[in-house]
Amino acid sequence: MAVITPVDKTATEERRRRPRRSGRRPLVLNAVAVVAGIAVWGVVAALGLVENLPTPAAVAQKAGTMISDGTLASDTLASLRRVFLGYALGVVVAVPVGFLMGWYPTVRALVEPYIQFFRTIPPLALIPLAVVLLGIGEVPKIAVIFLASFMACVLSSFQGVIDVDRTLINAARVLGASDRTIFAKVVVPASTPFILVGMRIGLGASWATVVAAELIGAQEGLGYRMQKASTWFEMDTIFVSLITIGVLGLVMDRLLLLAERRLTGWQERR
Repeated sequence: MAVITPVDKTATEERRRRPRRSGRRPLVLNAVAVVAGIAVWGVVAALGLVENLPTPAAVAQKAGTMISDGTLASDTLASLRRVFLGYALGVVVAVPVGFLMGWYPTVRALVEPYIQFFRTIPPLALIPLAVVLLGIGEVPKIAVIFLASFMACVLSSFQGVIDVDRTLINAARVLGASDRTIFAKVVVPASTPFILVGMRIGLGASWATVVAAELIGAQEGLGYRMQKASTWFEMDTIFVSLITIGVLGLVMDRLLLLAERRLTGWQERR
């Protein structure tokens, strides 16, 4: 028969007194925020407080037209393809480089000057150079997206390795673990939250970069569609493209956040 100590009883009562967090409340608040934002947008557009601002109804009508004629689908797929390729390549290369920099001081000394140098240069500033060196096509667009995601992920991976508690590493060595085991069982799990945060930051940087990259030498894409629409002052088309980018970025970010919660369930959260 189990004996309940006063400490256990106190802890149990404290857990019971804690307010249970409802999973539906954040969703309700999110929906309220979206509806309120659209309402404010409609009022501002109806009153003419911002010149040339289209109404939500006009934007919705334009979105329906772009969906029916296939324009929105083709532009979305083109931008998604560029973001996915550049972002995936950036993450795949950045994580090993960050690990090597954090684990081996020699690699850090050799690579860090280049990382810090290119980190201060915005990827958008490299678009003209990429076009001159790589031509007008998909390669320069994917290259600048790769650079944007790489810089965000490599620094977070590096920071995750160097921030691993030395006590954990020393304890593993005392227990006879090899460097390979320490790296796989201690360093990688402890660095995972940093890597995932860097991936989320890199995703936002990738979407920001693809829009600018599509302004030069593109024939399709959400950024290209906005640039073309701005020439004819088609504000509703610009808003449709902007909203599409925002929705796509939000969905991809939520997927990364879900992966983060699954992979770092051991972390204490607020």
